[in-house]
Amino acid sequence: MGSFSTPLSGLLAAQDQLQSVSNNLANIDTDGYKDQTLTFSDVYSQTGVNNGSGDPLQTGVGVSVSSTTSNFTEGNLNPTGTASNMAVSGNGFFVTQSANGAPDYTRAGDFTTNNQGQLTTPNGELLLGYPALGGVVNTSAPLQPLQVTGVVSPAGASTSIAITANLNSATAIGGSGASSSLPIYDSLGTPHTLTVNYTKTAANTWTYTVTIPSADITGGTGTTTTVGSGTLNFDGSGVLTSTTAVTPINIPTLADGATSPTAVSGPFGTTANPTITQTALASATSATSTDGFPSGTLKSYTVQADGTIEGVFTGGNSLALGQVAVASFANVEGLASAGNNNYQPTPASGSAVIGVAGTGGRGTIVGGSVEQSNVDIATEFAKLIVAQQAYSSNAKSVTTFNQVSQATLAMLQ
Repeated sequence: MGSFSTPLSGLLAAQDQLQSVSNNLANIDTDGYKDQTLTFSDVYSQTGVNNGSGDPLQTGVGVSVSSTTSNFTEGNLNPTGTASNMAVSGNGFFVTQSANGAPDYTRAGDFTTNNQGQLTTPNGELLLGYPALGGVVNTSAPLQPLQVTGVVSPAGASTSIAITANLNSATAIGGSGASSSLPIYDSLGTPHTLTVNYTKTAANTWTYTVTIPSADITGGTGTTTTVGSGTLNFDGSGVLTSTTAVTPINIPTLADGATSPTAVSGPFGTTANPTITQTALASATSATSTDGFPSGTLKSYTVQADGTIEGVFTGGNSLALGQVAVASFANVEGLASAGNNNYQPTPASGSAVIGVAGTGGRGTIVGGSVEQSNVDIATEFAKLIVAQQAYSSNAKSVTTFNQVSQATLAMLQ
């Protein structure tokens, strides 16, 4: 009897709704999960029969699922304090690579590292991004896995130094101020100590010499070798008015075979922004710095808003390790769920447009956090009650049709 098909379609629709709600509730703690909702459409027989007024005579024959809609509203961002975790705040998806090399797209940022030091999803897919060479990210290069452990930074040869100091204005002419010492680094990462000595030659005038241990240079003799010297002139208020480098700081050939540095700039700033003064306070050096650093291993890393992974090395320097890529789609509703928190593009979604976070309408990256499921438990329970009532009502219709059928058959006997 054809009448059974109508309530049966209602039973199937209610069953699908219950399945959808159950799946949402099951994934309430799944990172990056997006709530799904079924939409339904009515089904009518197309008989082509009209009444006397020309109006169509149609009888509904049930219901069918017309679409599954995912709610891509951003879930709560939960700080985890884990460096490898990250979340997309706004539009966009992380790009991952499955074992067969195919790309997947996900909002779940609960990444970890594999035994090769690469960022991966919990099921082993590699997080993809732009590579960095020498701390410079190349966003024109093909995407590749991002490595965050076992990274070694090369040494950076010093090119400039800075000394913050004061010279005692009460020092007698011919007297000396307290010397300043600081390390510089060569291209191999070897430190070399520069020492700056000060001698007062006239009122408000000092000369300085810069020395390096003679043992550090090829053919060095004696204890130290002078590599630079100059004159410092101050006004009556102790402010530097001029500095003259008689001999710029030129580093001789180093004994360890390093190729640089051969020259170092500094060390007292400029007259517009000097770092040395002459006052009645005791001669002393309060701070020194250099832009060089030794080779080092990766100590820690953080993920910046634009997806740049910034590594801090034991040598004290920071370098970019790479940059997380973010994919966007013209129609996110057209994406197909592929399981394991992944999505795949379809003709309805359009192809992935991959770029840098915070550009082209893409969201930003929040490091040390994960996006939680956006399932609302109260809403799901409400849908659960409606689906349960719909199932019960359609089941009652099936029972009623059965009773009518039995009565009809009894009339024919």
